[in-house]
Amino acid sequence: MSALSLAARDANTMLRRNLLHARRYPSLTLNLLLTPIMLLLLFVYVFGDVMSAGIGGGGADRSAYLAYIVPGILLMTIGGTVVGAAVSVATDMTEGIVARFRTLAIHRGSVLIGHVVGSVLQSVMSVVLVAALAVAIGFRSTDASALEWLAAAGLLVLFATALTWIAVGMGLASPNAEAAGNMAMPLILLPLISSAFIPAETMPGWFRPIAEYQPFTPAIETLRGLLLGTGIGNDGWLAVSWCLALAVLGYFWSTALFNRERG
Repeated sequence: MSALSLAARDANTMLRRNLLHARRYPSLTLNLLLTPIMLLLLFVYVFGDVMSAGIGGGGADRSAYLAYIVPGILLMTIGGTVVGAAVSVATDMTEGIVARFRTLAIHRGSVLIGHVVGSVLQSVMSVVLVAALAVAIGFRSTDASALEWLAAAGLLVLFATALTWIAVGMGLASPNAEAAGNMAMPLILLPLISSAFIPAETMPGWFRPIAEYQPFTPAIETLRGLLLGTGIGNDGWLAVSWCLALAVLGYFWSTALFNRERG
């Protein structure tokens, strides 16, 4: 077999291992998935009428606010799910299984690739579940074309890949699983201070830059425009640029930490 075939085989083995762990121990994924689900239900059914009236400046319309917040909730779902990747990597590093892998004749990058691909697949499945709930309570995307739906799906996968590489780096940099979970908490908190729930321009002047100059806001605005069939302006390029920058940073950070540990 060629070197590429061997690397693909080893990465596939590590992927199946991580998916098997996720299936056997689903509590971490379910706990992380609970936060966006609860926020979706809370903001729609408790605050929906008030928030829609405040944003639109007109009458209360819970369905309009549901359409507004779903893109942010979907990206928040990704941010929460990839925290599990940080915890999983830290657990592998501290429990000795990685040291065992290093004694075997396997591709050195297959361990990280297995974690990344597995986390992205879990993120996609989590997004599908949350999106299904959103549709069940009334969300509709009738104005989006098939091309916009495809672009939205691509953005979600790209965003999940970028955040997963960052989460893997956090897991490698942490001394234990608890520290990894704490280090990855910004991936859950950043959407709360973005344009997920209210437009950034309505925020106080001192707070508005925090919401604008971070990866979640342009990604949310791009996804919102794609799903609702409205314009995205420069947010599309900003979102893709953030994703590529985070993916490259996370990749080199993770591989540097992993190779250092090998020494």
